[in-house]
Formats: sequence, C-alpha cells, structure tokens
Amino acid sequence: MARVITAADLMPMEAYGKIRREHRKKLVEMKRNRRINIGPYVTLYFESYDTMWAQVHEMLFIERGGEAQVEGELAAYNPLIPRGDELVCTMMIEIEDEAVRRRVLAQLGYIEDTVFLKLGADKVIAVPEDDIDRTTEGGKTSSVHFLRFAFTPAQKAAFKAAGAEVIAGVGHAKYAHMAVLPEEMRSSLAGDFN
Repeated sequence: MARVITAADLMPMEAYGKIRREHRKKLVEMKRNRRINIGPYVTLYFESYDTMWAQVHEMLFIERGGEAQVEGELAAYNPLIPRGDELVCTMMIEIEDEAVRRRVLAQLGYIEDTVFLKLGADKVIAVPEDDIDRTTEGGKTSSVHFLRFAFTPAQKAAFKAAGAEVIAGVGHAKYAHMAVLPEEMRSSLAGDFN
C-alpha cells in the first residue's frame, strides 16, 4: 500500500514559510535525479511522496486557502504518489516560443499514449491519467500529462538491478526520441518500488 499525504502530515503554513527556502533547495537537488529530457521538448519529472508533499505545501502556501483548500490539494496530488509497483511522472512539453509551441502541440495528439520505459527486451508502456482528455478533437495535445508505468515483479527486479540499462522514450510518429537514464537516476527511481 502506498503512503499517502494526510492532513496530519501537513505543516502549519507559518512553520512551512520558515523552512520553505531551505526545503526548496534540497528538493531541487533531489529532483535532479528524477527528471530526464527526451528529445528537444519533452521532459519526464518522476514524482514521489516527497515531491508531492512539497507540491501540496507550495499550493497551500501560495494560494492561502487554509483548511478549506487542504482536501482538494490532497485529492489532486495523492494520486501522483507511486504505489510501490509503479513509477509516476509528469510529462511536460516545454517550448518557450509561443508560435513554435502552438505548432508543435498541434502535431502531437495522443503523444501520451506513446511514452515508454525499456528494460532489455521489455517495454513498460505509460498509462495516462484519464481525469480529462488532454488531446483535443482537432489533434492538439496539452503541454502537461500525468503518466503511470506499471511494472510486473520481474520488471521491477530488472529495473532495481545495479547498472541496469533503462531507456525512456517517446514513439510518436512526429516525435520519436529516446534517452538512457543515468545510473544515479535509475537508482533514485528504484526506491519508488519500496
């Protein structure tokens, strides 16, 4: 059973404000081994209890919604915590130039269905969150997607093996790119299976 964030896990916002700057520095360092660029535009940000704990606190701190906001934030972010037999990521399609971004997103409909992790001959295909359809009828995709990679016990063992080669990829007809996970990243993500 995955650990989830409860209201009891949350700090009072005044106390969080006092540690916020230092906590964010530590989080940036931790996240360094939890993100990978695939090609020129796609980045996978792998989530964890710690990244979601920080996200909930940031939303509460910035929006100042108080107790009334807590339940909504927990409902939004708890589903992004890995459940022990999976990896969960936020996929961002990051393009600064607005005209280029519009043109590229218009060509990448259903890109979320083509993301995978490859371990030897095995491919673990991402399953997008189905809270909303992130591709329009016209074929334009969103710049943000939430993906789950469900692993079999054998795939988990292969991923956790020190030195295992893991490749992250996108197989869309108009965006086909792959990247090898550095060993530090593979090792960090292997902890999500505990």
